Amino acid sequence: MRPPQQTPAKRPQPVVVIGGGVGGLTCAIRLRAAGHPVTVVERNDVVGGKLALYERDGFSFDIGPSLVTLPHVFDEVFRVAGTSLEEQVDMVRLDPQFRYSWRDGTTLDVADDPDETAAAFDAFSPGAGDQWKQFDGNGRVIWDVSERTFFAGPMSGPVSLFKRMESAKDLLHIDARRTLRRAARDTFEDNRLRQWASRYATYSGSSPDKAPATLSCIPHIESRFGCWYPMGGLSALRDAFEKVALDVGVEIRTSTEVVAITRSPNRVTGAELADGSYIDAPIVVANADARHLYSDLLPDDAALKAVRKAPRSTSGFVLCIGARGTTPGIHHHNVWFSGDSLQEFREIDARQLASDPTIYGCVSSTTDPSQAPEGDENWFLLVNTPPGIEVDADEYRDLVLDRLAEHGVDLRRRMRFCAAMTPADMEHNYRAPGGAIYGTSSNGKMAAFLRPRNRGTIDGLYLVGGSSHPGGGLPLVTTSARIVAEMIDDDTA
Repeated sequence: MRPPQQTPAKRPQPVVVIGGGVGGLTCAIRLRAAGHPVTVVERNDVVGGKLALYERDGFSFDIGPSLVTLPHVFDEVFRVAGTSLEEQVDMVRLDPQFRYSWRDGTTLDVADDPDETAAAFDAFSPGAGDQWKQFDGNGRVIWDVSERTFFAGPMSGPVSLFKRMESAKDLLHIDARRTLRRAARDTFEDNRLRQWASRYATYSGSSPDKAPATLSCIPHIESRFGCWYPMGGLSALRDAFEKVALDVGVEIRTSTEVVAITRSPNRVTGAELADGSYIDAPIVVANADARHLYSDLLPDDAALKAVRKAPRSTSGFVLCIGARGTTPGIHHHNVWFSGDSLQEFREIDARQLASDPTIYGCVSSTTDPSQAPEGDENWFLLVNTPPGIEVDADEYRDLVLDRLAEHGVDLRRRMRFCAAMTPADMEHNYRAPGGAIYGTSSNGKMAAFLRPRNRGTIDGLYLVGGSSHPGGGLPLVTTSARIVAEMIDDDTA
């Protein structure tokens, strides 16, 4: 690996990063490359946070993110450290990207090539090719504006966003006045394709009936920048971040729990560990859920009250199935839609389990045979649930498998094993209140401004990760790491 391209800070100061998720790791890499001594403290025995791996009987499952988009965001982090994404991870661009299936037996394959995708939409529903192009074109405009405004720096309220806009037209271009469901209805005539477009709200743990149409930039991002898979699984990306962090001199302590952030009257002074020892540092980066931060690590009633105004993202119910044999027509990424999208989200929004859930299935062994024994498949299934809901894992497992069988994919007699993960498991494993997968959701026109700020409530404290700006998901938490690292460098210059 090439030497880090360091740009030493004028006043490099020790930093302690609480939490070794992707946001914490990538922030640590940036800060160390800028000259700061950095210690990452992670309570679990491995880093990566929700970018986690489950292994059993020769099968491997990515039990957090299962898709990489915007690879240049990750490449930028590696280049700061003197290497590159290409040097560290063997990335495969998937084609087709997804197979979508409906209850009437119809399927739609979305290709990596936009022209092929438009043709597939047209074949699926006459006239839908042009409608897809319209939807994609609107998504391009939204993304281009959002990239130079929303994702360009910290958010302290609407004014901070407006200052980065070129004109008032930018406000219209981000399409925040409509819901995503409304945008889908306005664009597509076929109800199945309206359901396809609406599902992108779930990428941020949100409801299409509440989230803004701004999220229609997500399918454009997939079309424009591709859907990628790191050979060896998403954990290969986690391992690469850990390796590069160590290579540039970040100290990583796993199986080490922070119980409090220490402070003087006016600023943080470090972290207290569960064993009674301390790490002294005038800068603390909290890669932890903001509710945990302000209720446990640095109690602050006013900050906690503000944090609770931000809507939590959905949680999920996960099944990891080691399946005998192979499945005809299965792809790496698959979605089996519910029979009634409106009813599905009515139930979720009412804090109920969906009786007929949309099922996402990742079978990475179709691309990477190392993920399952020869001739078998690793099935990762995910359905959306409200955060904090109690789930009878056996009962809901049977419902999900029954619904999948109704789509013509019956795994029930092919299972070597079936392991479940509930919202309660996610809350326990990741200290995510209610098991909220993405931290905060995008529900509501003001959701982006309700997220906890990257700058904490006391000098020297910064927030990174899914519960703070700009939100959850691998590219966004990596973006939050860049924003926080830049803030710290500015503050210590």
